[in-house]
Amino acid sequence: MVRRSGLVLLFGMVLCAGVVWGSDKKKHDANATVSYTPMPLDSGYGPMDITEPPISPDEIIHKFTAKESEFRQALNHYTYRRTVRVQTVNDDGKVDGEYYQVDDVIFTPDGKRTEKVVFAPASSLERISMSPADFQDIQQRLPFVLTTEDAGQYDIKYVGRQTVDQVPCYVFEVAPKVIEKNKRYFQGKIWVDADALQIVITNGKNVPDDLRKGHEDLSTPFTTYREQVDGENWFPTYTKGDGVLHFTGGNGYLGEDVHVRQTVKYTDYKQFGSSSTIIYEGTNISNSPDTNKPPDAQKPK
Repeated sequence: MVRRSGLVLLFGMVLCAGVVWGSDKKKHDANATVSYTPMPLDSGYGPMDITEPPISPDEIIHKFTAKESEFRQALNHYTYRRTVRVQTVNDDGKVDGEYYQVDDVIFTPDGKRTEKVVFAPASSLERISMSPADFQDIQQRLPFVLTTEDAGQYDIKYVGRQTVDQVPCYVFEVAPKVIEKNKRYFQGKIWVDADALQIVITNGKNVPDDLRKGHEDLSTPFTTYREQVDGENWFPTYTKGDGVLHFTGGNGYLGEDVHVRQTVKYTDYKQFGSSSTIIYEGTNISNSPDTNKPPDAQKPK
């Protein structure tokens, strides 16, 4: 979470009523979805065709969530580099603080997934600061994957067909059915490649927001883009968010709005395979290509 004067907050923009948990409530019925202003869409989006698709929306959902399950398994066998930048912007539109970190998501020699910090200069953020909860969003929720296993948690509504940068897509609205305490969900729109049946664009926010004074937990609307990396799967490559943190006043401090920009880049995807050692008459004849080894971390230029 982003912190200010001892408050814990998630970097982003508060434009919603939010959900405040009662002490004896464990679930919140999400019949009324969270109100927020989504990230604006850039150029390249064609007109929306709201006519019936060639196959039923339920069949599309069944097929693309199954493909997303396959993609999540495939992603678990890839290494990649993640570059995170969070900036605060003053009233003159100038950056007055920045957090920057580069991590390599790799595998240990025994095949366990881990993260290695490549480059992390000292943060110059003064009005806000980062906390471990920020990285939970960065690691788990900004690169949103909607699998068969997770689909039952969401209401998935067909919107129409739209071509984005020459890619024909099915568009769906996604919102959690029920919000459980201490769990976060995605709410917004997804664009699903009509041929590959995988998510190619995610536009929305993570919910719920906690608006309790002294415990404010706020999320930014964001857009995540994917690209076809291995000729089959669409991998997250870029996330952007831009908004204003609305800090409430009280207990001796004034309310404050802080303009925050963030980007996350995912690069250098490499498949991590398995290798074995074969000894024949005392000679190692194993075939262990370099692609099976975690990439060496290099300081970015």
